Amino acid sequence: MPNRLAAETSPYLQQHADNPVDWYPWGPEAFESARRSDRPVLISVGYSSCHWCHVMAHESFEDPDTAERMNEWFVNVKVDREERPDVDRIYMEATQAMTGHGGWPMTVFATPDGEPFFCGTYFPDRPRGGQASFTQVLTAVHEAWTERRDELLEQAGQLTEVVRRHAVPAGGDLPDRAELDEATAAALSAFDPAWGGFGQAPKFPQTLTLDHLLRAHVRTGSAAALSAVVTSVDAMSAGGIADHLGGGFSRYSVDRQWLVPHFEKMLYDNALLVRLLTHTWQVTGADRHLQTLTETVEYVLRDLSLPDGGRCSAEDADSVPADGGDHAEEGAFYVWTPEEVSTVLAEAGMTDAVDEVCAFYDVTGSGNFEGRSIPNRIRHRGDLERPATVEAARAALLAARSRRPRPGLDDKVLTEWNALFVGALAEAAAATGNRAWLDEAERTAGFLCDHLRRDDGRWLRSWQDDGSGGRAQHLAYAADHGALLDAFCELYRATGRLRWLDEAVTVAELIARHHWDPDGGVFTTADDGEALIARPRELADDATPSGASQAAVGFLRLEALTGDSRWGEMARSILRNLGPLAARHPTGFGMLLWAVELQAVGITEVVVTGDRPDLADAVRRRFLPGVVLVAGERGDGPLWEGRDETGADGRAYVCRDHTCRAPVDSVEDLLAELDR
Repeated sequence: MPNRLAAETSPYLQQHADNPVDWYPWGPEAFESARRSDRPVLISVGYSSCHWCHVMAHESFEDPDTAERMNEWFVNVKVDREERPDVDRIYMEATQAMTGHGGWPMTVFATPDGEPFFCGTYFPDRPRGGQASFTQVLTAVHEAWTERRDELLEQAGQLTEVVRRHAVPAGGDLPDRAELDEATAAALSAFDPAWGGFGQAPKFPQTLTLDHLLRAHVRTGSAAALSAVVTSVDAMSAGGIADHLGGGFSRYSVDRQWLVPHFEKMLYDNALLVRLLTHTWQVTGADRHLQTLTETVEYVLRDLSLPDGGRCSAEDADSVPADGGDHAEEGAFYVWTPEEVSTVLAEAGMTDAVDEVCAFYDVTGSGNFEGRSIPNRIRHRGDLERPATVEAARAALLAARSRRPRPGLDDKVLTEWNALFVGALAEAAAATGNRAWLDEAERTAGFLCDHLRRDDGRWLRSWQDDGSGGRAQHLAYAADHGALLDAFCELYRATGRLRWLDEAVTVAELIARHHWDPDGGVFTTADDGEALIARPRELADDATPSGASQAAVGFLRLEALTGDSRWGEMARSILRNLGPLAARHPTGFGMLLWAVELQAVGITEVVVTGDRPDLADAVRRRFLPGVVLVAGERGDGPLWEGRDETGADGRAYVCRDHTCRAPVDSVEDLLAELDR
């Protein structure tokens, strides 16, 4: 019989609906059952495209004997970390405090009040490499609960106190250009000059840090910063982490060379990479960077999109091999043998091209991943141009691959990740002049406004098609609001439509009302959200920008756009607390460093009056991270005062440091002003 998860909409929770484990979704019912039965709570946290979550599920949660122990000794709670980042963050802090590391699946044992006392990640089904099996862990925790409970309760109190002490650092002076230079030097010291990225293996794209280096190049002319970005982008684009047939990027690489990815493809990774690729192309003008940008956008629009404009969360790492098999295998959808390439090209009438295509994509008999080949261009990094024969073969291989069993699709729509894509796509559309992309960005924004906002104006975190019009749930978190703020600012910049500026101000008001910490920070959860054992705060940027970083950037932009100094003061409160950390740990505060730069260097305001798309587009098509643009529909803010030109008489006004230059009416003169 299906368990309680069968009624949930989360694809991850539904994956466990047929487990013999008597799972509860996160909620008061589970903890009340634990109190009533005097059993501890086993909290298992993961997400739908997590490979090792699947492994633990197959090994343990689908095993009747293991499930019997779990059901007898514990109240078992399954959590989708993507739906409930607040729950995930609290117990991840406890796990890292106890074990020194974290990750998913995350396995936490807690009291009926939710206080954790034993934490871990993946546990195998049998002892392995000095690690206890999951059943051994279950048995040990059960015995400790029944025989040494006082010790567990003491440990629970200590771990809970660690989580509750995680506060915003004490405020200091506002960071300045020196901190920006310190952050740049620290990032370059961690840069891998041979293969790009930072550190050794595994390697994550670290787009936010690379964006900081690109801004540093624009600000200071640093050749080293630009080289680090181009080396990294070229290496990632050439490696197996990039999908050379279908576009888009996998989550991370398990090796230094970016060859073998962890094959899940996440919306947020691709959104952040779209933004980085846009900026890189704006600076370099290189065709290969535009090609990778275009194919990444096309991947999301083709494979992660719902009919009404919502974007799905992820594609799984695992799928059933094309030649059959009982169990899904990691990467099976993406890898090839020369024989498979030959068969596909023979059907396409391209037999003579087999050797050329295999050589181009490094498909060999020995393979580079478990006897098969991940297509890549590592040996020809920086050369992504495809000859006509290879391009025709790519289309044939992609069509054949689409007939393979696809990886699982997590089709829930998350506000934060969709907003990240909206902002990135709007910026890419404005930079390239691609009107179809801009339409898609507005369509997704409209979906969010229609489906993930309640009648009272409050945003929700997650939407899922439940067969009856869809269901949105879970009050939105700070990161949702921060991403929305950025998305609406980018849509306003790209379209000039006042609707999007109004939406940005409304979201900022929600952050101020429900998430603001009087000590100068941002709480993850709303003041009227579910009370957990602690109220987490937004601190470092992780795989996605933190709510605090996005709020700081958004508030500073709103101050410039609206003239309301309240937003700037709130941003500066965040920077006083977190800015010094960003200088010392740039890979953990890449987005916040943008806010530091906006404050320390200053914002340039550009107002385009009348009907002068040539002037507005000249700004949009350049990488100008310190510029806000006001153009299009006329507003009533201070930036419009005394600037009354209409139609073709419109001009561009450039203002900086509370001083305005003489207005200009040609693109050449405008660019010259921006270059000052």
